Amino acid sequence: METHAIARPTPDRRLDHARRLLDQQDLGLDALGAAVGLSPTHLQRRFREVFGLSPAEYRAQRRLATLKRGLRAGQGVTRALYEAGYGSPSRVYEDGAAKLGMPPLAYGRGGEGLQIRWSLVATVLGQALVAATERGICAVSLGEDANALERELREEFPRAQLQRVDSGRDAFLAPRLRAVADALAQKSGQVPVELIGTAFQQRVWQALMKIPAGQTRSYAELAVELEAPRAARAVARACASNRVAVLVPCHRVIRGDGTPGGYRWGLPRKQALLGAESRSTPRAKQTRE
Repeated sequence: METHAIARPTPDRRLDHARRLLDQQDLGLDALGAAVGLSPTHLQRRFREVFGLSPAEYRAQRRLATLKRGLRAGQGVTRALYEAGYGSPSRVYEDGAAKLGMPPLAYGRGGEGLQIRWSLVATVLGQALVAATERGICAVSLGEDANALERELREEFPRAQLQRVDSGRDAFLAPRLRAVADALAQKSGQVPVELIGTAFQQRVWQALMKIPAGQTRSYAELAVELEAPRAARAVARACASNRVAVLVPCHRVIRGDGTPGGYRWGLPRKQALLGAESRSTPRAKQTRE
């Protein structure tokens, strides 16, 4: 009697199945691996390669996205956290605030309850608007039109308490303004930043801050560094979503063919930043795909 082996899904189909399961329920790595027929170790590695996140990070990001939609739709925090899959109010504030960079209720209400101080500083690349919460810099925008920069900030946080301060006259904001000016002038220095984004975006932004001045990475190279070699497009989207110019140096990411690619604040500024960094560190190695 002839026997036939049972057809089994390809690894990619198993990964798609794993992702669909995570869209529906919380599953630990062991349970998820058993459900799709992959060992936990293999599932963890392959899932990150394909989707750019571990299964746990993917599920956390899905919960966060559901929470955001609920808050934006006007749901109360209790209902929004329940529908997003958080187990308790304390969990949503601990987990959500860490990823949102602010309490969930404040996010859903356009930054309501946040105190954001901001100022303008003139740089060689035009005007720079620097805004900060008590946790750190939450926005650095570059442009020629001061009114347009202020309008963009108000659109980002329409219900926050926005206070413009004179450059250099605010004890909290003054050192942060100097840090941005130093960064634009190719001087070293560090300042706390408040990164508000998804788990994957934050991983990309943290990786950007580790690229030395005078060096570049392609989107594909950065994806490989994040152990997500197929996520080059997701890396590019995370770079485009960066709100903190220069301090989170998305200008150091280029295309695989060596061309500059895009930049939220204009290609000429990206080229100027790269040129200035190259001149200040002439021996720096330029890496490409």
